[in-house]
Amino acid sequence: MIPVRCFTCGKVISSAWKEFCERREAGEDPKRILDQLGLERYCCRRMLLTHKETVEDLSPYQ
Repeated sequence: MIPVRCFTCGKVISSAWKEFCERREAGEDPKRILDQLGLERYCCRRMLLTHKETVEDLSPYQ
């Protein structure tokens, strides 16, 4: 689950997550996607670029 806000600056980033994933899977350049989504700060960009979904990895252990 993507955090709602950037850990560093507090900007809301969760609203950009779905579009970022769809466009990245379609083969578009991540830099271009982030620029078009209006994420200019490197801390916010880091939040989307380095996020790893772990919910599916942990669900068998419930």
